[in-house]
Amino acid sequence: MTPSTITGQRTDDAATELLAADPAATQQRGRRARPRPLRRLGTIALFLAPALVLFLLLVITPIVVAGYASMYKWNGFGLPENFVGIDNFTRAFEDPTFLGDLWRAFVLIGLSLLIQLPVSLGLAMLLNQKLKGRGIYRVIFFAPYVLSEVTTAVLFTLVFSPNRGLGDTLSKWLGAEAGAIFADPDTVLFALFLVISWKYFGFHMILYLAGRQNIPQELTEAATTDGASAWQVFRHVTLPLLGPTIRISVFLSVIGSIQLFDMVWVLTGGGPIHSSETMAVTMFDRGFRRFEVGYASAISIIMFMLSFVFALFYQRFVLRRDTEGAITNRGVQR
Repeated sequence: MTPSTITGQRTDDAATELLAADPAATQQRGRRARPRPLRRLGTIALFLAPALVLFLLLVITPIVVAGYASMYKWNGFGLPENFVGIDNFTRAFEDPTFLGDLWRAFVLIGLSLLIQLPVSLGLAMLLNQKLKGRGIYRVIFFAPYVLSEVTTAVLFTLVFSPNRGLGDTLSKWLGAEAGAIFADPDTVLFALFLVISWKYFGFHMILYLAGRQNIPQELTEAATTDGASAWQVFRHVTLPLLGPTIRISVFLSVIGSIQLFDMVWVLTGGGPIHSSETMAVTMFDRGFRRFEVGYASAISIIMFMLSFVFALFYQRFVLRRDTEGAITNRGVQR
């Protein structure tokens, strides 16, 4: 046994005897080593309380109130008394207007997935290249997203206003009537989709651009060195690694199409002849213009359930691979 070992043992023995002689010091040391569980829970509750209160007041309470009101035939004045059970929900699925809303929501979702998102992805790939002034182009393409939906709707109302807007001039050059696309039941939904795409494609473009810049450049360089073409690099390297970003973009696009309201209400009001009406527009019209609050509440619950069920299934079958990969990588790093 070396002298240093003997000295270390004596020092430890002395510290042990000192702590044994002073119980207060031992207790204080234990407190420092192990924080009190109650104090820790109190700290967590203190920081979570404001968010939980807001969540209960602004999310849970409206859902509960809407669910309660949907069981009554109620005009919004006084307390609901005429209990009708699920008649409001039955009425919704027998209402041609609401069934048309569901169909138009699926059409908008399909157009978004087939046109809007691919165009956003293509622009993101283009603006990821070393182009002169690409920063300016990024700002220009992203700028429409900064505008509110109401501002965008008013802007396009002015653009297509007869005898005043740019759309009127372009329509005359093409031999068409200004604003006709918003007045024709056969074209208004597609015109509405163009306005929606103009506003939101910049947001999805930025998402894809951020995802593309997170892909290591070494991977694309290695594929190019092995003789892969630009399309093969995009198909087999870039696109698979952009998978998590694309899945999030699709999720946001679908949820946004289900809840679309502001732009439609200001731009077309749901017309002509309900041709551009959405579920949110129908809910607002029934609840605040016709005072059928019980029926409008039932529509809001249906919208909530559609979004909720879609989110659950999307999380379970689509986003699961991303979350599992994150958990696995986190475990490996630890």
